[in-house]
Amino acid sequence: MSCESLIARPVRIIAALACLFVAPVMSTADAEAQRTNVLFLAVDDMKDWVNCLRGYEGTVHTPNIDRLAGRGVLFTNAHCPSPKCAPSRAAIMTGLRPSTTGLYDNGHWWLPNLPDVVTIPQHFRNHGYRVVGAGKIFHHTAGNNPPNQWDDFFRLTFRNDPWFRSVRTNYPWSEFGPNPDGFPFSGVPGLGHENDWGSLPIAAEQYDDALSADYAVRFLKGHRQQADSGPFFLACGLFRPHLPWYVPQKFFDLYPLDDVVLPDVPDDDLGDIPDGGLKFAKARRSDLNVIRKANAWKQAVRAYLASISYADEQLGRVLDALDRSPHAANTVIALWSDHGWHLGEKEHWHKTTLWEEATRVPLVISAPGFGSGRSNRPVSLLDLYPTLIELCTAGTSSAVQDSVVKLQNLRDENTQLDGVSLVPLLRDPKAEWNRPAVIEYKQGNVAVRSERYRYIRYRDGGEELYDHRVDSHEWNNLASEKDAAPIKSELAGWITKQWAEPAPTKRAFLFDPDAFTWTHRETGTTTHGKEK
Repeated sequence: MSCESLIARPVRIIAALACLFVAPVMSTADAEAQRTNVLFLAVDDMKDWVNCLRGYEGTVHTPNIDRLAGRGVLFTNAHCPSPKCAPSRAAIMTGLRPSTTGLYDNGHWWLPNLPDVVTIPQHFRNHGYRVVGAGKIFHHTAGNNPPNQWDDFFRLTFRNDPWFRSVRTNYPWSEFGPNPDGFPFSGVPGLGHENDWGSLPIAAEQYDDALSADYAVRFLKGHRQQADSGPFFLACGLFRPHLPWYVPQKFFDLYPLDDVVLPDVPDDDLGDIPDGGLKFAKARRSDLNVIRKANAWKQAVRAYLASISYADEQLGRVLDALDRSPHAANTVIALWSDHGWHLGEKEHWHKTTLWEEATRVPLVISAPGFGSGRSNRPVSLLDLYPTLIELCTAGTSSAVQDSVVKLQNLRDENTQLDGVSLVPLLRDPKAEWNRPAVIEYKQGNVAVRSERYRYIRYRDGGEELYDHRVDSHEWNNLASEKDAAPIKSELAGWITKQWAEPAPTKRAFLFDPDAFTWTHRETGTTTHGKEK
């Protein structure tokens, strides 16, 4: 496939093509019962520090992610579309790269910019699924999770979180008031308001992620009692391990401070990095500097690990509820994280880089009729959308099944989703795979991750090349080496060639969070986020 087949496509055709998938539902009750359900599990800011991925050099407690990996295919070389929350999630949920849509950063609302795009939940609603969710699936700030995407949704309220009490415009539905006694709980002065960690003075069941998991558990229990309930798409998005790292104390207790392993950061690690990479590495470094100055680096890493284990426990509750239901054998489970996270690697704190720490994520898919295994083929979270389409055609009419074939043909004509189905790798995790993962961050900056190499090219032409066979930490930039030229040339064929102009930012719209409408300030055009 040529690199031209990966470039941006007109978004206006998506709505027209979506009708290809709107096919008659099978008429018999037995056929309806065979339709595959979807459990769509998302976590936030979770890098490869889960036990089954071995990204952390110490012990990390993730028994539930590990057991899911044991029953499905664990993609050990999976990468986000973009290393920041809003652009990554918009890309995953629409199946379109940032370079296709112009949604490059957190300052965009996706729906008023892409009113005709059919998202993952909309696709399943169009096919007769009951589509419900909780927590963080789209980006969590006001305006990013329109009600018209769901039959029902339980949103994050952040009622017990002192950080979100301070940001009214982004979370107008939250409860506001003074910070609780003891804030900041980390004991580190001078950090930004989101960079806190510790245990809140509330019961464990009152944490927001526990409430999101409760919703999923209740749904699975209730759905079990409905004989003619039909297929469902259930999304459960957990906020941890996103900052602030607030979790019950028992999860901190899993990680004695003396056992915490800090990232290994060579003193000269940035010595061979071009200006574009240095700029990304410097962003938010002040947080790292404050933490180090307070001798709290280990405490911060411990809090991140505790947050991973907390999220794992909530995932386990939902998985247990599915296993207790009659749907366990007929439900696709997809688990993913929107991007990774730096904890000091490359002198960086947070995400927003094109290095492995920010882009490699957990991805597990367990599907009825498929086995388990590990695949080290490079894949993208953009591949989730077409994969779910293909997996959920079994037991449906021939017209729906034919639409999958049409999807493949249309993709070859550059007219549909930017990802590809991972079903071949679910059948055989070691199957031949001739495409890398492509990651974009802001306009013009891109990384290409193959099975062996990572190649980065910045907007100003700066380059990096890492050989993961011998340099898993990406400490040695080989881009200037004479022998690197043919490798760079091959990987450069996958670099994005056409970049959409940045979409209008939030400032271009008047947003009404109650009516859920956006009115463009210049054109007066109004987009509705509720059912009409």
